[in-house]
Amino acid sequence: MPSLWTKDNFNFERPCMITCALSGVLASREQCPAIPYTPEEYAAEAKRAYEAGAAVVHIHARKPDGSPSYDVNDYKKIRDAIVAACPIIINFSTGAIGVSTETKIAPVKAIKPAIAALNMGSMNYAKYNQAKKKFVFEFVFPNPFSEIISLVADMKEAGVKPEMECFDSGHICNSFPLIDMGLLSPPYQYSLIMGVLGGISPTAETLLQQVRLLPPQSDWEVIGISNDQWRMAAAAIAIGGNVRVGLEDNFYVSPGVMAASNGELVAKAARMIRDQGREPAGVDECRARLKLLHT
Repeated sequence: MPSLWTKDNFNFERPCMITCALSGVLASREQCPAIPYTPEEYAAEAKRAYEAGAAVVHIHARKPDGSPSYDVNDYKKIRDAIVAACPIIINFSTGAIGVSTETKIAPVKAIKPAIAALNMGSMNYAKYNQAKKKFVFEFVFPNPFSEIISLVADMKEAGVKPEMECFDSGHICNSFPLIDMGLLSPPYQYSLIMGVLGGISPTAETLLQQVRLLPPQSDWEVIGISNDQWRMAAAAIAIGGNVRVGLEDNFYVSPGVMAASNGELVAKAARMIRDQGREPAGVDECRARLKLLHT
């Protein structure tokens, strides 16, 4: 088991990596006009994010009509358009419901992005409207160990870095057997997702609890959802972590002010990082820190 406190996991001196999640799979242009659908739109949004300070883009593929896609060709078109537009690091999602394990991993095996997301446990996943006293949506997000092991083994074979997405403390602990089995190698990359109903509460106290659980030689980022994004980003920056922003997670630059692009969200994150005396990490540094093998 990892030590409860390691200097590496609270490193205030190293630059802060910014990941930008460009679109997600649920949001639509009716909710936010800047959500990209086509490869060209993904490329334009990725370039805006890169120019504002992001080193990584997280991709859920879409069809040109905006519907979710798990097709290798759609991922390839989006990836190729982004690479042609800017030298940013590519991260593919493998998160989905009602999709086979083979379908989830197929774009990763075929295209070999630098990073692929790896959801680390099953959970209730919901959104609640307090004013209406009702759930907006609720479902079970299944990620059994058998599937996690299959996905991470394929990532290892392809030379793709797993980005372990953890919605609660137990999801972090789920990584320990994978480390013991030799399926994960340092440096480990964790995303601590905070603000989803069914997962951990989005507070500075719970963030510290999460980071203390991480094994040595970990690089970690916070993903704050919706209104919690900027508060949790500030907390992560303050204790030496990295951040993810983007239209998948939050539409708003400030209360009531919708972002015109992913670049606006990244630019705000970069300002917050500099205001705390750190610098956004460049692409080359991120590649070296995470020991990435692919673009």
